[in-house]
Amino acid sequence: MKITIVGTGYVGLITGTCFANAGNDVVCLDIDPKKVATLQKGEAPFFEPGLSEMMTKSINANRLQFTDDASTAFDDASIIFICVGTPTGKDGRCDLSHVMGVADSISDALDSFDTPPTVVVKSTVPVGTTHKVAERLKGNYSIANNPEFLREGNAIDDFMNPDRVVCGVEDDRAKETLEKLYAPFISDGNPIFFFDIHSSEMVKYASNAMLACKISFINEIASLCERNGANIERVRAGMCADSRIGNQFFKPGIGYGGSCFPKDTLAVMEMGEDAKAPCLVNTAVHELNQRQRRWFADRILTHFKSNLGGKKITLWGLAFKPNTDDVRDAPSIDIAKALLAAGAEVTGFDPEASVTFADEVPELTVAKDMYEGAKDADALIICTEWSEFSSPDFTRLKAMLKEPVIFDGRNLYRRSEMEKHGFNYYSVGRPSVEISPAVT
Repeated sequence: MKITIVGTGYVGLITGTCFANAGNDVVCLDIDPKKVATLQKGEAPFFEPGLSEMMTKSINANRLQFTDDASTAFDDASIIFICVGTPTGKDGRCDLSHVMGVADSISDALDSFDTPPTVVVKSTVPVGTTHKVAERLKGNYSIANNPEFLREGNAIDDFMNPDRVVCGVEDDRAKETLEKLYAPFISDGNPIFFFDIHSSEMVKYASNAMLACKISFINEIASLCERNGANIERVRAGMCADSRIGNQFFKPGIGYGGSCFPKDTLAVMEMGEDAKAPCLVNTAVHELNQRQRRWFADRILTHFKSNLGGKKITLWGLAFKPNTDDVRDAPSIDIAKALLAAGAEVTGFDPEASVTFADEVPELTVAKDMYEGAKDADALIICTEWSEFSSPDFTRLKAMLKEPVIFDGRNLYRRSEMEKHGFNYYSVGRPSVEISPAVT
């Protein structure tokens, strides 16, 4: 099948590469010629485990191409995926200008198709957007919606082995095209659902809103645990043993970030406002997530009596989650800015995200490795749960720190281990370990 992918951001590049790996002929279209030149060399513009290797394999097999020429991209395509960004604007609303611009480009090319293509909106869009795209298309085509459910850091496996594939269609041609396209990915029995387009669009938002809700919920319970002498890890174990609840996304921390949960939660709130049906739960989820970051930063300031002048604070982990270089809406950004505003010198290390983070917070000093960052620091903060942070040499770490203080925003360490090594240790929802008095 000949496939055109419009947009080579995270979703577009993963989608195109995985379809090409399955034997399809894929052309990815992007308006940035410099980016296209980089992609043609098999170099991904962001970090995702295994992606560059899979790109190179399909490029060498002539199944994956990149171009900035729309006529080349659309030539004789059976299916066109719209995968451009839908960022949140300054007014908090979803910006659909890129999606509609692509719709106009496709419309201009429709007369050149021998066989009407299936146009698929894969970008995450508010309910009703796919039909708005259809209104701009002049010619013969089928329209569909196909939301993505990719986790950064695990996207290739998520695409190749999906929990489910969701498609919104209005005619048999679109249904048959998508059924054939996804057949190799659902051979193990995972379902492919065909819904009406509005329901398909809503599935994406409902799913992400639920996951974001679980994160904010467990953080709220962690806050109660900490103030009432309970241990969130024990509470979580007892709660998640209930099969009705489960344990996914019930890990306390400093909140969610990235390109999906914050944006999609705000989009649900926007849809609620437009429908005059305020989404109160989602509003609370968003507010709790923002509060969690402020609370963690305030906790550090409280330890130092709100006086960080002359203090060096080190952050381990800058990406919003491990196995990515994505820092969009990362909690580490808010925490670093709060520390800098209080007069601290802030140093950070991340295995992949140091460069992208420096663009967001240029005042940050980037360390070459985790131990270099810790040298002479008055406190260490864990912001991202990279595996290499999980079992450091605590003896070496303590010797390098100016003060043996750790603020663990991801509950990586056992309290007994921290006590054994003589750290002042603050985590989320668990009693603190205080070896020496707070700084005066």
